[in-house]
Amino acid sequence: MVFSVAVAGASGYAGGELLRLISGHPDLEVRTVTAHSNAGQRLVDVQPHLRSLAHLTLGDTTPETLAGHDVVFLALPHGASGALTAHLPAETLVVDCGADHRLESEADWAAFYGGDYYGAWAYGVPELPVAGGKQRDRLVRARRIAAPGCNASTVALALAPGILAGVIEAEDIVAVLAVGPSGAGKSLNLPNLAAEILGSANPYAVGGVHRHIPEMQQSLRWAGAVNPTISFTPVIVPMSRGILATATARLVPGTSAAAVRDAWERAYADEPFVHLLPAGHFPRTADVLGANTALIGLAVDEAAGRVVTVTAVDNLVKGTAGAAIQSANIALGLPETAGLSTNGVAP
Repeated sequence: MVFSVAVAGASGYAGGELLRLISGHPDLEVRTVTAHSNAGQRLVDVQPHLRSLAHLTLGDTTPETLAGHDVVFLALPHGASGALTAHLPAETLVVDCGADHRLESEADWAAFYGGDYYGAWAYGVPELPVAGGKQRDRLVRARRIAAPGCNASTVALALAPGILAGVIEAEDIVAVLAVGPSGAGKSLNLPNLAAEILGSANPYAVGGVHRHIPEMQQSLRWAGAVNPTISFTPVIVPMSRGILATATARLVPGTSAAAVRDAWERAYADEPFVHLLPAGHFPRTADVLGANTALIGLAVDEAAGRVVTVTAVDNLVKGTAGAAIQSANIALGLPETAGLSTNGVAP
């Protein structure tokens, strides 16, 4: 059976990545694409790399346009999908790549996003270790899925095994992420212009104000953290896509380096897309370009008494579109890896 697909927000980076991946999926077929200001244009005029979808024209993003499909992927700005999804049929699988349905706490939504709160959906990070198993169990037969924030899922995947196993503490987590500007979307924004970022590394949202912080804390609570505190600093660097996350946490006193490594090995030993690298090896963003993989390097800083993780993902694939498709595969009963690759593009 081939499932019909509509993609809203198809003219943006996340929408384009969804379309690129779905075009190679054996069980999904793109029938409809929509946009806002680009509605009425040919898809290939705004996404010229998607040659196999040149026959599609961007329509208006309305419930009427999106209804009638088996699967709807939303790649809309934060705050734009909540009202729209309320009008889509209950039997349609809807996967939201925006933030509108990620947070369980309405107070967190009000503090970091503001505006109307539309409730939380099943969180689309299948490999995430949670109390009692993995997050994928909550995605089986789901019809409403919230794809993750790219920074949030990267940090959560990096540290949740240690929280679940009780080998790291959750009260003094520090995460510094080098990120590509594609994570901010296609809209023109002065700090993300080439002249501003080429030859420079630019921090932003410093001091605990980044919107992905409550999402990180939520994931770590699911892994057993009682009151996780995270100091998170993102830094824009001159690469179009990618995240390199260095996340550290205090080691629980008396925990050996072997016990630390065992926690991460047990968490990800059988995962097709999350790979723990051998001791002494650490990933590069170039290794995951275009792939749905998260590569994790792990070390224990004995002098500082901290566990150090270095994680690389492609923010548009594993961080967004790949996670959305992987989660949809689970919800539809398809092979979880369908349409997704572990191989990156090099050089």
